[in-house]
Amino acid sequence: MRNKYGIGFLSGIFILALLITCAWQYSYRLGRQRAEARIAAAEEMEKAQAEESVAADGHALKEQCFYLKNVNGYVVVFLSDKKTAYEYTDILCDELPEKIREELANGKYIENQEELYGFLENYSS
Repeated sequence: MRNKYGIGFLSGIFILALLITCAWQYSYRLGRQRAEARIAAAEEMEKAQAEESVAADGHALKEQCFYLKNVNGYVVVFLSDKKTAYEYTDILCDELPEKIREELANGKYIENQEELYGFLENYSS
């Protein structure tokens, strides 16, 4: 009689340990899937933000011209294609004279680097 209860008690402990192990494995996998989903969503968001922002990756040739434009209230220097940002500045468009603000709205043409840096020196603080 004593062996019957001993075997039943031992098998009950074994089943309980098995259930605990299965529950732990399930919660571990669920947590891991959620973490991977959060990481993937964060990467997608970063990628979308990177595509939205204008990257200043331009390299100017010596004979290349530039265009100045108003981007979010600041003066940004673009290459001759008017799409590739060459340099970001800290010059606020609101602090510039009205005539220059009008030119910036259409894209102010700058012929060379000397003229560009002369303009930037004159209007930077």
